[in-house]
Amino acid sequence: MILYGGYVVTMEGPGTGVINNGAVAIKGNKIQDVGDCDDILKKHTAHRYVDCCGKAIMPGFVDVHMHTSNAIVRGCSQDLQGSEWMFRGILPVLSLTTTEDLVKGSMLNIIEALKAGTTTFGDFDIPMLDLIQNHIQAGTRCVVSDMVNELPKDVMVIEHGIEYPLDSAIGNRKLEANTKLIEQYHMSHNGRIVCRYGPQAADMCSVELLKEIKALADRYDVDINMHVTQSEEEICQCVLRTGKRPIDLIEELGYLNPRLLAAHLTNAQPWEVEKVAKSGAGMCLCTNSISIISGELPPAEEFFRHSDRVGLGTDQAPGNNCNMMWNEMKYCALIHKYKNQDATRFPAWKVLRMATIDAAKTLGMEDKIGSLRAGKLADVIVVDLSPAHLNPILEYPVRNLIPNLVYSARGGEVETVIIDGRVVIDNHKLLTVNEEVAVRAANEAVKRFEKELSQQTWASSLPLAKLTEKGYY
Repeated sequence: MILYGGYVVTMEGPGTGVINNGAVAIKGNKIQDVGDCDDILKKHTAHRYVDCCGKAIMPGFVDVHMHTSNAIVRGCSQDLQGSEWMFRGILPVLSLTTTEDLVKGSMLNIIEALKAGTTTFGDFDIPMLDLIQNHIQAGTRCVVSDMVNELPKDVMVIEHGIEYPLDSAIGNRKLEANTKLIEQYHMSHNGRIVCRYGPQAADMCSVELLKEIKALADRYDVDINMHVTQSEEEICQCVLRTGKRPIDLIEELGYLNPRLLAAHLTNAQPWEVEKVAKSGAGMCLCTNSISIISGELPPAEEFFRHSDRVGLGTDQAPGNNCNMMWNEMKYCALIHKYKNQDATRFPAWKVLRMATIDAAKTLGMEDKIGSLRAGKLADVIVVDLSPAHLNPILEYPVRNLIPNLVYSARGGEVETVIIDGRVVIDNHKLLTVNEEVAVRAANEAVKRFEKELSQQTWASSLPLAKLTEKGYY
């Protein structure tokens, strides 16, 4: 296949590497050549030619941190105090869902992100042995792990500031599922599926469980996904149980190294951020989600002073409402400009890198994905530039393509998505999944557990239930 005649945004070099009239040649599952349109068409022939005049050809987005199943409760935990969001917001509602419900929510989320150009999904969720089937069917590239914790099913018994009632049997069962996931699916489907271990957070796992996870990760030679210092409650719980703050604890247990993908770091002190960054670990930056959940901004700027392994993640629908990288890029740029009262911070080219090549680097996959270069895997999207909000287009002496994409695109402009050389979306149509059926299935699932939720004695005490009763929602 040859995509020709468009603006090719290679993401090679220190910036975005734009070729004004370029082409990308794809053979099998890899990019064979990238360059000037006339040169590529002279050098190569193809079974299929795609005219991309008036369009942008880009690497697919790499979303480093998602919880796709949570889309089944999209919008059910918004506008709450950060201290209430998890245990009085999302978890009580999720506790009533079945595995089938979660699978349906995950597919909804995957469709949403795919259609907006995400090709690599950092899916950190449970039960991943079931959810992984969605990624296989949809044809996504994914880096997956189960969320392993020892929290009781009835989270309404948890009180802030009191040591969590952890249950080792629950933790062992979840860890066993994570190990089975790795044994069955790691590097499967032509390498499209990469598996890791996923301790949810240091406050939700006993020291014994954290030690066992680290030993297993070493044994299976896989990386670790983990929320790190994501809340004040996490710090409180770790101090109560071990006398140590989370980062000191996981450092002692051998987690701080390039094989760790650390999400959020929202409540880390500057010296702790420096410690994690200098260890070589990657950072997941989810600005939309953390702003909605707690009105805070994770310390990405502080992390960048010591490491460039920072990638954007959309997190989950009850803490972001959407999982589109276009939205994530724009908000990330704007909130950092506002924070610093400096419009030069986090420019458009930088956040586009954080959604592509730098995100790939954060996952340790920059040699395979994240930019358009001969030899890399063919994860490519085509963006229609014809809508009014992306025009006019200037090429010289000022090129406005990148700012227009980052600050004006909405996601629906993505018309073609190619993953591992396979066309997954063609002319806006998803070829691997029936979108209409998936949306209907998710809504049918919601009706079932909505009825069950209404029958719970504790449901009326949920903050959003109170706001609904008053007519605000």
